[in-house]
Parts: sequence; C-alpha cells; structure tokens
Amino acid sequence: MSMIGSSQDLSFPAVALPLHLDEQGAVRVGNTRITLDLIVEQYQNGMTPEDMVRAYDSLKLPDVYAAIAYYLSHTDDVLLYMKKRQVEADALRSKIESERPRISRDELMARAARNEANAQTGQ
Repeated sequence: MSMIGSSQDLSFPAVALPLHLDEQGAVRVGNTRITLDLIVEQYQNGMTPEDMVRAYDSLKLPDVYAAIAYYLSHTDDVLLYMKKRQVEADALRSKIESERPRISRDELMARAARNEANAQTGQ
C-alpha cells in the first residue's frame, strides 16, 4: 500500500505577503487599492474572506486569507498601525473642517431654493 501525498512530498516555500505600503503610508492588499485596515475591520465584523471577494471584486481570495493570517499573527502591531491611521484621519478631518466651516441647514435650504428658482427661469 503506497501513500500518495506523503509528508515527504510537501515543500514549504517562502511565500511573499500580498501586502505593500503605498506613498501615503497605507498598507494595500494585493494589486488593489483595498487597505489592510478595511480587511481587518470587515473580518472583525464577521465578514468571511469569500464575502470580501464578492464585495470587492478586485481582491483575490488567497490575498485576503494572507492578509487575515498576517493580522492574526501580528495583531498588536496591526491594531497599533490602525490606531495611528485613525488618529491621522481624525486630525485631517479636523483641519479640513476648521478651514471650511459647516454650512447650516437653513443656508443649504436657501441655496437649494435659489438653484431651483434659477433652473425654472433658465439661468
């Protein structure tokens, strides 16, 4: 009786992670614009890798599994990276909002009324 696929037949080549750092400091998955942050958040919310591939058709299933495996093997580092990215995003949002104050609901309604009046008169 011969053993097909015995442990002697297996090899374990090093596999490059499908993760890369872009110019803005975001970790991207595979050859996509999808970030590691998104994969981890979706995974934490219960989304399966198969669901992610269906939702984001640029993703490849092995890349999603590799990203999740990286997260599970380096949880503290990934969570620290994500926290840093959130702090940076919050700071940018605050800067943008301070430079361009929010428009009140009344002002938006007035603009909409002016635009509608202009559309009716052909202006």
